[in-house]
Amino acid sequence: MSNQPSYLDFQDGSRIEGESFGYKQSISGELAFSTGMTGYPESLTDPSYRGQLLVLSYPLIGNYGVPPQDFWESSRIHVAGLIVAQYVDTPSHWQSKQTLREWLVGQKIPALIIEDTRALVQKIRTNGAMLGKITVGADIEFSDPNKQNLVSIVSCQSVQTYGKGKKTVVLIDCGVKENIVRSLVTRNVKVIRVPWNYDLANSSLLYDGVVVSNGPGDPKMCHETINTISHILKIHKPLLGICLGNQLLALAAGGDTYKLKFGHRGQNQPCREIGTSRCFLTTQNHGYAVGKIPPGFKPWFENLNDKTNEGIIHTSKPFFSVQFHPEACPGPVDTQWVFDTFISYV
Repeated sequence: MSNQPSYLDFQDGSRIEGESFGYKQSISGELAFSTGMTGYPESLTDPSYRGQLLVLSYPLIGNYGVPPQDFWESSRIHVAGLIVAQYVDTPSHWQSKQTLREWLVGQKIPALIIEDTRALVQKIRTNGAMLGKITVGADIEFSDPNKQNLVSIVSCQSVQTYGKGKKTVVLIDCGVKENIVRSLVTRNVKVIRVPWNYDLANSSLLYDGVVVSNGPGDPKMCHETINTISHILKIHKPLLGICLGNQLLALAAGGDTYKLKFGHRGQNQPCREIGTSRCFLTTQNHGYAVGKIPPGFKPWFENLNDKTNEGIIHTSKPFFSVQFHPEACPGPVDTQWVFDTFISYV
């Protein structure tokens, strides 16, 4: 903790004083909020949060510490900064290896305690996504992470292989969460993880299906991935898109995407399978959504909060995608059957 003056500054000129408990450095990013009650280690290591100043509306953050890296969703913290209402520096959990503060400082991530993060959530919901900055000491300029190709930063740099099985799935890594890899491997398939811009059309890889992962930022910046998906659609290999993968599939097939007012982030987003009365609680983390459904596809799921698209499925071919996270981590596991559906096509 520090007595050094620390602030959360907004693009609209407003400022809130806070208490720094992370790395002592100013940082700018896009303000985003999550309403999840637990799962901060998984959320902080989700590459889809790259460039975000994450506001957690639920208090009591840090109370169970930080687990071993085996339980993270990537090898490092990806949020630009963290904002909480209450920070607990005395964790109690048998798996805890360090405090949240120690983790943040070690990975050079600024963090603030703000008295009322729920008021921050209301501000973001009312005004829409906005830029902000955590100011600790020296001031800095506002910067918009969505102007960068964030996927190119968080994607793997080389081909990696996991698991064994008679069938092989190529996983296009746009910022994949580790539990997507685990979810596929436990279904007895070999997984070949490739970078976001890997030229699958001209490679010698032999595979039976393709998964396009989650990831951060504007999907329209991922030109190489969109071209690869277009190739997969031509050769009719089974394809599953997850989160950003839902948007990329839509773009590759002739649809369109747009930026949401304040995004969907949390572990309690209700989604209905269209044409049925089946409703699922889902984990989500995205700031963009599918607007125009591409030709040959139909809507698969819809969000019951705002009626936005939560998935598309081809009317006759094995191409489908979901905007939510069927692998959860953190969150409910209502939709893990989506992986089973994909594997059945493979």
